[in-house]
Amino acid sequence: VILKILNSKPEGEPIRIWAPGCATGEEAYSLAILLCKNLKEKIANYNVQIFATDIDEKAISIARKGIYSAESLKDMPQDLVNQFFSKKGNQFELSKSVRSLVLFSKHDLTSNPPFLKLDLICCRNLLIYFGSHLQKQIIPLFHYALKPNGYLFLGKSETVGQFTDLFTTEDGKSKIFHRKRGGKLHSVQ
Repeated sequence: VILKILNSKPEGEPIRIWAPGCATGEEAYSLAILLCKNLKEKIANYNVQIFATDIDEKAISIARKGIYSAESLKDMPQDLVNQFFSKKGNQFELSKSVRSLVLFSKHDLTSNPPFLKLDLICCRNLLIYFGSHLQKQIIPLFHYALKPNGYLFLGKSETVGQFTDLFTTEDGKSKIFHRKRGGKLHSVQ
């Protein structure tokens, strides 16, 4: 999906991604690394905006530092670790160029307005903590926040549920959904 987004973007056009419930930043930084890996030196020709939000101020503070243990990087390909991290004692610090692509802020998904005109919302393993009533409010909100050709990336056990009028399945195994144009109006309460 990242390649589809990049292939649809002329240089200079914003690439807007939102990672709600970002915790300590691994997901948001992974997206930034994917963009860096695919765009290489051309990344300077794009206006990359990755918004990473959470309600936990302490988690956001940890995320902003971009410092992780070797254990937390064990599943990352070694070439990416070598390229984007520098060893600091027994921890690894993410490069400033990658950290600069991500804007962390405190945000309550259930009560604050969403970011808009997004190419991708990466909300993995957050909806499972919400009851069905709250999920029914959040999915239409994501639809509203995405651009007409935007994507929604959910966790393994998450789905768009009854909102098949708002999203079509892009990749069922990976839980990637593509925003449909239009759809019924759903009230957000």
